[in-house]
Amino acid sequence: MRKMEATLGAGCFWCIEACFKDLEGVISVVPGYAGGTPETANYKDVCTGKTGHAEVAHVTFDADQLSFDEILEMFWFIHDPTQLNRQGNDIGPQYRSSIFYHNDEQRATAEMYLQKLTDKKVWDKPIVTEITALETFYPAENYHHNYFEMNPENQYCQFVVRPKVEKFKEVFAKRLNA
Repeated sequence: MRKMEATLGAGCFWCIEACFKDLEGVISVVPGYAGGTPETANYKDVCTGKTGHAEVAHVTFDADQLSFDEILEMFWFIHDPTQLNRQGNDIGPQYRSSIFYHNDEQRATAEMYLQKLTDKKVWDKPIVTEITALETFYPAENYHHNYFEMNPENQYCQFVVRPKVEKFKEVFAKRLNA
C-alpha cells in the first residue's frame, strides 16, 4: 500500500467528507481547516470568514487503488470552482475552492488539471480554485466527523449534502466500496 494524502476545499466540509468516504482506496476522510492560524482553527472562528481558513477534507488514500488525478477529477465534479468564496448559499472565504498540495508533484498535477479545464472551457466563467501549499491541517471538532451519516435528517443535510452525495455516487458508482 502506498499511503498518500490530499487536502481539498470545495464548500462545506460535510459534503466533501460524505462524497469521498466510501470510495475504494480511501483510508480516511477528516473534516477540518487549512490556511489560517492554530488560534483560529475552530468552527466558531472559521465561520466568521476572517481567519484565513478554508473548510477542507483531509483525504488519506491508497495510491495503488486511487490516484491523485482521480481524486482531483472527483474534486472538480463535486463543486463549482468558478464561485469565488462560496458554494451555493454557503458564503465566505471559508467555503472557497482550494487544493492544499502536500508536495511539488501534487502542485504540478493540480496546476496542469486546472489549465486543462480552463483551456477546454468546461465552465462559462473562470475557475477561481486556489492552489496552495498545505502548511498545517487542523481537524475539525468531533461533532463534524461523519456529520451527514450521523445527522441525515438535518435540513442542511437533506437539501444540500444529500443531493451532492447522490449525484456523486451515481457518477462514480464503479469506484465505491462494495
